[in-house]
Amino acid sequence: MDSTLEISRPTWDRIVADAAGSSDEICGLLLRHPDGRIEARGCTNIHPQPATRFELDPGALLAAHRAARGGGPAVIGHYHSHPSGKSEPSAEDAAQAAADGAIWVIVAGSEVRAWRAVGDGAMRGRFDPVAIVVR
Repeated sequence: MDSTLEISRPTWDRIVADAAGSSDEICGLLLRHPDGRIEARGCTNIHPQPATRFELDPGALLAAHRAARGGGPAVIGHYHSHPSGKSEPSAEDAAQAAADGAIWVIVAGSEVRAWRAVGDGAMRGRFDPVAIVVR
């Protein structure tokens, strides 16, 4: 699996700005278009405790997977913020993550880091770091 995530400066800036604009955890999908471009598509955080937890809107996730089956961009992971934490996976993140290779981008302030959900990761036994290249 690729250990580098390439995203555009506008995509990076949008994720950081969305996170900075909310005291709750924000979240969204990471989509890879056929041309390789990464899109960050914001979703509603439907968790009942959005200040400290996130849950992607399942309708948005299902719609993205349906679109991918029809030739649209592939769902490669998601992003979320830790408004008062670090840009590394929390214990809760590790408990929620499936070892499916999905990319998890986590924003804390202006720091953005990427992780891949794996079976025996270096971080909390569930995640390996992924380098982010901003172009």
